[in-house]
Order: sequence, then C-alpha cells, then structure tokens
Amino acid sequence: MRYQKANEILPKELVELIQSYMDGGYVYIPRKEENRKSWGETSSARKEIQARNREIYKKYRQGMKVQELAEQFYLSEKSIQRIVLQEKKLAQRNKNLSLHQSNESGASD
Repeated sequence: MRYQKANEILPKELVELIQSYMDGGYVYIPRKEENRKSWGETSSARKEIQARNREIYKKYRQGMKVQELAEQFYLSEKSIQRIVLQEKKLAQRNKNLSLHQSNESGASD
C-alpha cells in the first residue's frame, strides 16, 4: 500500500473537512468490505502452509519427534506443537462432522 497526497486525489472541500478533524498526519482508509480478501486468497501461500501442516501432523502421528520435525521444517518446537494441536483439533472436528452426517443420513432411512 502506498501513501497518496489527499490534496491530489480528493476534492478541496473534503480535504478541508478532514482537516477540521485532523490537521496533518496520516489517516488509514480501509478497503470496502466487499473488496477485502483474506490472507493467502490471492496466492497459493495459504494452501501451501495447510499442506505443510498436514504433513507435519502426519509425520508426528507416525512417531516423528517434535524436535526432529522442527529441524526438518525449519520451525521452532513451539510452532510444531501449535501446528500438531491445531491439526489434531481439525481432525477431531472433521471426524465429529462426518459422524454427525452419517447419523443424519441413517436416521432418514
């Protein structure tokens, strides 16, 4: 994001109105709600990190130690622990959702 001079892009009356609230300084103008994008939405970064985290959890479940995972993935042991806990919760949530859906479909028969 770059700075723009208000007096170059806004009408003089609007600049004067803003100056009545704030004379000098910086003002952040947020994007419109409908134009906002969540982190990683425009790149593959989010998907890559999710895949990495799933791989970390898989290796952890296969018996790899936190210290080994930290060394392999160039992360702190604390980060590995956080990822393992997060993935464990996600797996449990997905399991519960799957059980709930299968119970609903069985009840309608």
